[in-house]
Formats: sequence, structure tokens, C-alpha cells
Amino acid sequence: MRTTRSLHLRSSELSPGVGVRTGSSVADLRQSFLDNLFCSLGRVPIAATPNDIYTALALTVRDRVHKQGVRTMEARIEQEARVVAYLSAEFLPGPHLANNLLNLGIVEPARRALSEFGLDLDEVIEQEEEPGLGNGGLGRLASCFLDSLASLEVPAVGYGIRYEFGIFEQALKDGWQVEITDKWLRFGNPWEIVRPEIYYEVKFGGCTKAGQDEHGRYQVQWLPDTEVKGEAYDTPILGYRVGTCNTLRLWKAEAVESFDFAAFNHGDYYRAVADKVESENITKVLYPNDELLQGRTLRLQQQYFFVSCSLQDMIRIHRGLGRPLETFHEKWAVQLNDTHPAIAVAELMHLLVDDHGMDWDTAWNVTRNSFAYTNHTLLPEALEKWPVNLIDQLLPRHLEIIYEINSRFLDEVRTAFPDDIARLCRMSLIDEAGERFVRMAHLATVGSHCVNGVSRLHSDLLKQTVMQDFAELWPQKFCNVTNGVTPRRFMAVGDRPLAQLITETVGEGWLFDLHELRRLEPLADDAAFQERWREAKLAVKRDLAAFLTSRTRAKVNPVSLFDTQVKRIHEYKRQHLNVLYILALYLRLKHDPAVDVPPRTFIFAGKAAPGYFMAKLIIKLINSVADAVNNDPAVHGRLKVVFLPDFGVKSAQHIYAAGDLSEQISVAGKEASGTGNMKFALNGALTIGTLDGANVEIRDEVGAENFFLFGLTVEQVSEVMRRGYHPQDIVEKNVSLREILDFIGSGALTGGDSSVFRPLLDRLLYDDPFLVLADYQAYAECQEQVSALWRDQRAWTRRAILNVARMGKFSSDRSIREYCEQVWRVKPMTVTSWSPHGGARGAGGH
Repeated sequence: MRTTRSLHLRSSELSPGVGVRTGSSVADLRQSFLDNLFCSLGRVPIAATPNDIYTALALTVRDRVHKQGVRTMEARIEQEARVVAYLSAEFLPGPHLANNLLNLGIVEPARRALSEFGLDLDEVIEQEEEPGLGNGGLGRLASCFLDSLASLEVPAVGYGIRYEFGIFEQALKDGWQVEITDKWLRFGNPWEIVRPEIYYEVKFGGCTKAGQDEHGRYQVQWLPDTEVKGEAYDTPILGYRVGTCNTLRLWKAEAVESFDFAAFNHGDYYRAVADKVESENITKVLYPNDELLQGRTLRLQQQYFFVSCSLQDMIRIHRGLGRPLETFHEKWAVQLNDTHPAIAVAELMHLLVDDHGMDWDTAWNVTRNSFAYTNHTLLPEALEKWPVNLIDQLLPRHLEIIYEINSRFLDEVRTAFPDDIARLCRMSLIDEAGERFVRMAHLATVGSHCVNGVSRLHSDLLKQTVMQDFAELWPQKFCNVTNGVTPRRFMAVGDRPLAQLITETVGEGWLFDLHELRRLEPLADDAAFQERWREAKLAVKRDLAAFLTSRTRAKVNPVSLFDTQVKRIHEYKRQHLNVLYILALYLRLKHDPAVDVPPRTFIFAGKAAPGYFMAKLIIKLINSVADAVNNDPAVHGRLKVVFLPDFGVKSAQHIYAAGDLSEQISVAGKEASGTGNMKFALNGALTIGTLDGANVEIRDEVGAENFFLFGLTVEQVSEVMRRGYHPQDIVEKNVSLREILDFIGSGALTGGDSSVFRPLLDRLLYDDPFLVLADYQAYAECQEQVSALWRDQRAWTRRAILNVARMGKFSSDRSIREYCEQVWRVKPMTVTSWSPHGGARGAGGH
């Protein structure tokens, strides 16, 4: 990597003229906006496009964010703080503009500055493209954590991949999901800064060569076939009303030599750019379809590429500050967000032992004390395993290192559990049953000093099931940190009417300390406060109704009960259980139009993995039911079904704010935590759900009487499966359920074609691995309790207020504090923000 000479200048020495560029008054913002429009974009207002206006405002805000960032970097160097490095294959930050305006405290000054040009701030905010850097809960959690790390003033950097096209843009064709290229960068990204001088070379393929170094010590050289270059792109992550601004550093893959001039001169134009095309493929798309070998190869390349760049970057920074590598673990707390970055364990050993000449035992001590691992799933298919021959082909040196780690580890197991061959087989990093695989969750566990689950139930199940052997060997290594969400984005930005009501009632402190919401509890029975609460909810429901109309052409009644299920489409999340109940209501109304069914709007959103046929079929089922229900005059004004395509953070902010009922209905024992359940509850939705994931803790906090509970428990699920589960027996005994399934199979939803949903029906009738039919009757009965409560709006509102008041535990700030104390051993580092007019001032906040 190239380096440059240091320029010794402190932020406090900047010219007073910077005041206008970074000031927060209406006049300063107005002038900065014009300067950016004229000088950065070369536009005059009369010719400016909506994107020009958005970009000029984004650059105006970015200047003020970077003022904080510069001061943070200075303070970090001065205080030699331990830094959290959060490694995640995905981040889902959502739009930056509104969040940064909130964190800087300049929403209203910016609104007034734009109004002087006849511009509406909300319309400008809506112009922003959403960064296509993540898919769902994993990436959004990572972004919530970055928000909280900065807001709590914890030194941190997020490391990931700068995907050029994200995962995909979801469209619907005849009710089926269609994947379209997500061109989120087509207008550029004003928030990122490319760092062309910060790049690292990443090797692939080839072979290894054993020998001795100049001191006669054993040494292995990796002789790769190919190399690519990883270039850094930085996005500032600002804390809420504090001086700290951390960094999200993303890596873009490029060819070491992007153009072969000799090949071009010989007329071979394709070969002239072949290296560039092949190298850049690594960071083109999030989660390429891994059903084919090429897709699996690319995914492993992506994972290794970003962890190699990230670890090389940490080592560069560490050595640049004059620190010996033997102290790397004292200054870096490296968090592996799920198994995607697990290859980092082998990579750090490779860098320390092969590139920096450290002996194995010292390197292993550094490695193990640097890493911690968060497990996010108990689903076997999500616990990554890579074929040994694929790792050998792409990363031959790392396979050797994994073998050596495994050999030493199994010696430790033999000592603790003599003569237990079965345990050795279960715990080995190599799965020897059939085709040989490297178990990445095992590698992450062995190579980390701490392993955590993400809800109390999940952490317990983790130690009882997939990690039982490891928990018996190292019980002290396992802990729980229940997930959380940031109230800044999902309440203050996403639900302004409710946030304003809360602030007027209890003050602004709740955005720093979510437990302050408890002060709402005495108002739960106050008639006047309830009325204001319902007005705030109706305002965001009207906003969502307009949003749905603009995106789907569906017209919905904002006074109806908004029944919402928005999340990744997967069988274990059981969107089809929801659909079965919708059809039950529909058929009941068809049989008896006089039946009392409160008006209800069912809202779905979420993407299915491109290669997951059954999930795509569920999307098709939802849309076929929507077509039937929405076009039937017999249920007009009583039932509505809407599927909102291309679910992301922007649309989520609308839906979480407006939901009345939150569907958290996964089969017990499959959802690690969930965070949508927290976002809905924080915005006043009541939850219907199973005792799965964080639902258990939410119910404990808000009160059992304020949670619609149904379904089998984890223990009951295990018992049902142990005894032998026969879903057809359930259908035979349930007339309503049989009618629903017969209706789906009749072709009535598909123009007479009875074959369309046959695979889904066969899955339910002959397998039903997620116990949809077993839980159906309990779910339907629980939904009747929902309808009964909805008829009593005072009682419903009371429970909604109590839900919000008691959700203080579920802030991502609490999660980060627990990580700092239990896992990272990191303390906050106060950063004083500065003003060119008023000198240094305290950051305030906590």
C-alpha cells in the first residue's frame, strides 16, 4: 500500500472561513447549499434537477459531518483507545440524509434554508437512493450497531463490501418475484469518499512452498495464481448529538493492472480488459446465487477479499502508530457478524505467521484474543460450510492453516474428553461425512475468545443444540447479547408524529436513554393523551396509505386495522400461515356477508432468495390472494391485501410507523432474535407471535396481557417431531382448514390452473417442516382475540401505549453497552466537537 508524508495540522487551526462551510445557522446552511450547487455540481438553481438539489444538500450536510470525523480521528490517536472492528458481509444503513440532519440537530434550520428557495425538505430527502449493501435483518442490525457505537462514543470502524449492484431490485410480474439489477450507484453516492491511496492486494489460487527463512525457521510461501486489489471507500457514521463520527469502510475490488496495453495493440480487445472484468466481479453483487459452482466460488472470494483487506488495514494502522503486532489484540476488538467473515481467523494467522514472521503460539494468542463471533441462526443451511476442495483451489495456504488449527484443537478435545471419538467427529473443523467440508461456525468458535447468541432463547438453544459440544468444553466462552434497534432512525426519523408526541410529553432524553419511555406508562389510561396518540398513528397510516397507492396502485383505508408482516420471505417465517387465515376470513365473508369482521388491511413485504423456489411460490400465493380479495365486491371495504415490492429501509420506515398488528409468527426455535418485532412494538403496534427469538423477551417486558400469544413452544415442537408429525391428520380433523387448502388447490386463485400451488400444498400436507398446519387453529383463534380488542379502541390504545413505554430494553444502545462490557472490553472515548467561532465545546449527550 502506498503511503504519503504526514501533514501536521490540527482541526483547530482551520481557517475561520470554514465557519460558513460547517456552521449550523439557516444563513450558513443556505450559503453552503448554494456553494455546493454552484461549485461542486456546476449548476444554477433554475437548471438543477431533483438529484442535483439532493446532492447539493447532502454535500452541505456531509461537510458538517466530516468536521466531527476529523476531530474523532485526532482524539483516537491522542487517547490510544481500543477500537471495535465490526466485520459484516452486509450493512443496510438506509438513506443517510435524514439521519445525519437529526444527529446534527439541524433538521429545522435545513428546512427553513431550503424553503427560501421554494424547496420542501421532505421531498428532497425522498430523492435519496438507498445503499444496496445488505439484504435484511443481518445488515440492518449491523447498521443499528454502527449508529449506537457512534452515539455512545465507542471507537469503531465497520468493514464490509462496496457492492456495485446490491442484492437485487424486486419487481412483480403476474404475482411472481422478478429480480432486476439494483443500480443504486447510478447517480453516484455523495456520502462516500474514495481513498485510492488505501488499497491492498488480495491473493487467490496457486500453491504453497515450504522452506526456511533467513534465520533458519520453518516458513511457508504462498505462490498465488491471481491477485486483485481492494480499494477503500469511506462513509462517515455520525453519533446522535455527540462529537464522535466513526467510519464505515467498504472495499471495492479492482484489477492490479486494469488494462493490458500489449494485448490491445495486438487487437485482442477482450483480453486487454479481462483482468479488470474478472476482478471487479467480486464486488458486483451481494450474495450471488450459490446453487452453481461459480456462485459458490464467487461468494467465498467475496468473503475472503473483504476480511483480508480489513485485517491488512488494521495491521497498517496498528504499525503506523508504532505498536508491535504482539499487542494487536490489545488495541483491536474484531467482531465476526455471523459466519461470513469467519475465514478471517485463518487470514490473521496467515498475515502474522507468514507475512510478519510471528511464531505460531504467539500468533494464535493474538488471533484468539482479537476475535469474537456472533451466531445468528440455528438453521443448518445457514451455518456455512465450504467444500475442502474449493478452499484448496482458492486459498491453499489457508486450508493448511485450518488443518493445523484443527489438529491442535482436537488435541485439546482429546485431553478434555478422552476416548470420545464421536465428539471429536462432531467438533472437528472438517466435516468428514461424505464430501469433506470446512465448518465455518466451528472455525469462528475455535478462533474467538467469545461467542454470543442474539436473544436469551437463541443463546440457550445454541448451547443446547448446534454448539453443545463447544459449550461443554468452554462454558465461559458463551454469552447472550439480545439484539436491539436504534430509536433515532425508526422513531425520530421514521415516525415523526409519535416521536414529537413523546418528546412533548417526556422531553428529548428518551433518544439517549430509551428507558425514559417508561414515563409514558401513567398516561396509558388518560383519555386526552389516548386521543393524541390515535391522531399521531392515523397521520402515519395515511402517509403509508398514500405510499402504498404510489407504489402498488392499491387504495387502502387508513382507519382499518393495518396487519403487517414485513421480513425476508422464508418458510420458517411462515407468511403462508398468515395467508391461510386471510383466506379463512375471505371464505367466511363469502358464506355469510353479515358476519362481524372489522375492516383489516394485510400488508406484506420482503424478498425471496433468487434460488428459493418455495419462498417465491409464497409470494405468488400472497399476490394471487390479493387479486381475488381486492377485486371481489363482496368483501370491498372489509378486507384488503397488499404486497409492497422491493422492501428496504425507506419503505420500512413507513410501515413500522403505521403498523397496528405485528406478525411475528415463525415456528418456535427457528428465529434467532428478529428486530422487526422490536421496531413495530416501539412504534405502537401490538404483537401476535410465538415464543420464538426475542418475542419471549418482548412479551416479558411489555406484559403477557399486551401480547397476542399462540403456538407450540420449542419443547412442544421437539415433542411433536419426536412422536412423528402427520400434517394430514390435522387437516382431516379441521373442516375450515380443509376448505382453505381445497380452495387453494382448486385453481380458483390462478384462473383454473390447479397445478400452480400444488408444490406448496404437497409440502404442507406431506412434510410441513415448520408446523404451519399444527399451529393454524391456535393462530386463527388468537386472531379472533385481535379483532375483539380492535373493536374497543380505548383498550387497544392503552395496550399500544404500554407496549411503547416498556420497550426501553430493546435499544441497540443497550446491546452495544453489553458488547462493550461482556465481549470487547472497550470503553467510550469522549470527543469534543469544535466550532470555528466558539472554540472547543463538550460533546454533551450522555
